[in-house]
Amino acid sequence: MWGDMGSYGWGWGGMMGFGLISMVLFWVLIILGIVILVKWIASGSSGSQPPVKTALDILKERYARGEIGKQEFEEKKRDLSG
Repeated sequence: MWGDMGSYGWGWGGMMGFGLISMVLFWVLIILGIVILVKWIASGSSGSQPPVKTALDILKERYARGEIGKQEFEEKKRDLSG
């Protein structure tokens, strides 16, 4: 009766091998989760700063809002580029 289970590969050796694989997989997933969490926290602290705007970006925004006219925009743009 018990001898037939060994022929299907589900004897004690098969169960112990499955348990070992499960344990290794469990620890690999735990370590991988910790690594991902640390990377996410590290990137979140540096990524929270707004991007740096150039002087030309600010000038374009002022022109778009109507704070300066086209002539003043063109003059300041020439000043910035040269």
